[in-house]
Amino acid sequence: MKPQTIQIFLPDGNPTGIKVAELTNRIITAILMPRNKIQEAEKREEIKKHGIYFLFGEIEDKAKPLVYIGETDDCLERIKTHNRNKDFWNYAVMITSKTNSFTKSHVKYLEYLSIKSAIDTSRYDTDNQVTPTKPFVTESMEADLLDNYDTLKVLLATLGFPIFEEVRISSKKSKNLFYCKTRDIMAEGNLIDDGFVVYKNSKAVPNATNGCMKWVIELREKLKENGILKEEKGILSFLSDYIFNSPSAASSAVLGRHSNGWTEWKNKVNNKTLDELYRKS
Repeated sequence: MKPQTIQIFLPDGNPTGIKVAELTNRIITAILMPRNKIQEAEKREEIKKHGIYFLFGEIEDKAKPLVYIGETDDCLERIKTHNRNKDFWNYAVMITSKTNSFTKSHVKYLEYLSIKSAIDTSRYDTDNQVTPTKPFVTESMEADLLDNYDTLKVLLATLGFPIFEEVRISSKKSKNLFYCKTRDIMAEGNLIDDGFVVYKNSKAVPNATNGCMKWVIELREKLKENGILKEEKGILSFLSDYIFNSPSAASSAVLGRHSNGWTEWKNKVNNKTLDELYRKS
């Protein structure tokens, strides 16, 4: 990671509308378009050419947000097609070249790399039915495309979609590793930029308490239905890292009851709570 300057242009001045983002010293542009802005997007010439695109949204019974990744020779026309036949998405982000230098080979390679990385990182569920095979590109072209990929990662995260950002797992000796436990179970996690991550192999109580709030019960059921929580020997286990939107959502899912995660999650080194370390220090 290094300091970088990103320019975000609001064509109509609306901070919740279309955004055009770029690193000023790179050749690619990212255009974020809310689904209801397709007609306004007709004016943007940069999205009427070869590119890779991402459709972002959520489905009620999915524990993770959903993304569809594709490539096309005309981003706007392809997005119009998906507007007719894909229901889940709310935002599209299109990646194109400022110098109009992308060819079919370029965007197919970026599509392959993006789908593979999204699956490996597992922050989002992918709506793609198959992962494309790695297309052939020359060694020099691949080096350029890997640089483009690094740029699109930064642009997507800056626009609010950290699809390729890996969860950084703390060392077991790190003072930033926290635990939440009862007599029978213990979960480990960490406060990160976009929420609180509970790490793979953490444990959770098998049953919610009587009177448990509805949202906690529904969250735990969603995690079980999506294969993130699985019952093993009478205990629920996390089969993968999972990012909750807050420490309290994480501790409530682990404990099966409404809880204050700022006091439930405690530091492994000196038993201090999140509250003591991050809000009272």
